[in-house]
Amino acid sequence: MSFSYERSDEQRDELVERVAREIQLRGLTAPAFHFLQASRPYRPLGANAMLFFDPVLQGLFGGGDESASEILADDAGIEQLIARLEEIDEETTWDA
Repeated sequence: MSFSYERSDEQRDELVERVAREIQLRGLTAPAFHFLQASRPYRPLGANAMLFFDPVLQGLFGGGDESASEILADDAGIEQLIARLEEIDEETTWDA
């Protein structure tokens, strides 16, 4: 899997929001947050490591959607996704 172009910050924001909402809809906010936190030591492996997780990601997000893989192949995208998942978790936790 190769990504031939850089996404703008706005495009990354949209992808992160979309992936975060998909994770929320599936009730996986906390597990995804913890998985991403635990994967920090493996980030130097970059996009090659994401090939390992590709079948899982495609199962979660659908066969034709590469947005999750794109975000996870980008350190800034991962950090942004972690922050967004944390926000979503706080929104749903503190909702009355």
